Amino acid sequence: MLLTYFHSQSVSDSIMWVFGYGSLIWKVDFPFKRKITGFIKGYQRRFWQGSTDHRGVPGNPGRVVTLVPATDEDRVYGVAYEIHQEDAENVRKHLDHREKGGYTLVNVTFFADNPNEGQFDLGIYIGTQDNPNFLGPAPLDAIANQIFHSVGPSGKNIDYLLNLAHALRTTMPEVDDPHLFELERLVNDLKNRNEFNI
Repeated sequence: MLLTYFHSQSVSDSIMWVFGYGSLIWKVDFPFKRKITGFIKGYQRRFWQGSTDHRGVPGNPGRVVTLVPATDEDRVYGVAYEIHQEDAENVRKHLDHREKGGYTLVNVTFFADNPNEGQFDLGIYIGTQDNPNFLGPAPLDAIANQIFHSVGPSGKNIDYLLNLAHALRTTMPEVDDPHLFELERLVNDLKNRNEFNI
């Protein structure tokens, strides 16, 4: 659920960028120099990736976001973090472990919201349809129900969804993500009904 980018004029001034479109928007557990918001084109954020290592367990996977190919007009917004050169190796190892659940590297272009930051190429890790944890599409109410009931070593799947929706809305309030925000509504409905029944 991240992007990494290396640009180097020399070995000593290489730059690493990490772009979060999922939990890295709200759970940054590595050192970084600065962050900027922006987007990539040609993809949609979807809760179609199974999680058996963080938000679910084998046999009862949770659902986390991946990116699926879409039209050139589609955009996925997130946060890019610039990593100090001296931290790059450790951050990369940490994120390789964090994002180990079936992700593949493809190349995309990142567009910064701030025009002064411009655009640059990144390699992005996504859960493609041929990875063993890919769950694919399902009715939104079924996805919401799965998220509501799933728990893994990193905690409740519902927390992942609600934290992501809150972070996106707070960080980039102008951005609309109908898939994410409708799942947020459905899961909150389940949560409210469950609390009422108790």
